[in-house]
Amino acid sequence: MAKVKYYYDSDTLSYQKIKPRKGQKLKHFLLTLLAGFIFMILGFFVFTPIFESPKEKELKRELEFVKLNEELHGKKITQLDKILKELQERDNNIYRLYFEVNPIPEEQRTAGFGGINRYKALEGFDNSQMITDVTKNMDILSKQLYVQSKSLDEIVKLAEDKEKLLAAIPAIQPVKNEDLTRMASGYGWRTDPFTKARKKHWGMDFTAPRGTPVYASGDGVIERADQASAGYGKHIRVNHGFGYISLYAHLSNYNVRKGQKVKRGDLIGFVGNTGRSQAPHLHYEITKNGTKINPINFYYGNLSPEEFEAMQKAAQIEGQSLD
Repeated sequence: MAKVKYYYDSDTLSYQKIKPRKGQKLKHFLLTLLAGFIFMILGFFVFTPIFESPKEKELKRELEFVKLNEELHGKKITQLDKILKELQERDNNIYRLYFEVNPIPEEQRTAGFGGINRYKALEGFDNSQMITDVTKNMDILSKQLYVQSKSLDEIVKLAEDKEKLLAAIPAIQPVKNEDLTRMASGYGWRTDPFTKARKKHWGMDFTAPRGTPVYASGDGVIERADQASAGYGKHIRVNHGFGYISLYAHLSNYNVRKGQKVKRGDLIGFVGNTGRSQAPHLHYEITKNGTKINPINFYYGNLSPEEFEAMQKAAQIEGQSLD
């Protein structure tokens, strides 16, 4: 209820009601409306940051969570990059060095990404720079990990090949020492027993009684077991792979057949005197990539240092060969 105001009339000596004019009422109404509107505007700009809506609070929490995750991802990428660098160092300076292969160049490991801007879609946001940096670092790390993974695949293959190579190399004496009468002739220039002329002797002759066991000097496949090669008589050729072939000549008999797989130390034949031979013995040769090489360098598998030294001295004597 509106308050009623009075004034004192000195003429009538009484109180009379004050009647407000219509213009004043309108003015009072408009002032009240304006004050309310101003208060509403001030409330929106001043009090809204203090009193957030549930939706705004949820979005703010999500944004803070995203920022925290980006920081954690950045730290993890730094740690992974450090681990990867150590692995790359071992890969180049230990693994690849051991297997005698070239190290991976640094520019190949750290090559960038060409072409259009890969990160254009990440631009225009409040945290675009941070997100772009993290994404770019993850891409670089992923590529380096891929290169390193391929390198380790290669190392594994080289290790497998190395193991096979070590088993395949002709590394033992084909006739046991206790079965030998003597080591008759070595690799090099010798006197031919039939023509008495000096000629190159391409293998080593092991003198032993007829029927003495002959053993494969390395893993491989029997390439030949026949007497169709002039001068060698009954002989065996073992293909060891990796370019190595060993030959066992003047045999009395075979214990293998063509195409058969053998292991180092397997019995493959017996000493004889077939072909162009002056007395029972084993003529033994090694070929590497088509070139005949001195077998004496391949006896590390079953000779002591003393036995090897004695064999070297005997092999250097330029006497007469037995074939």
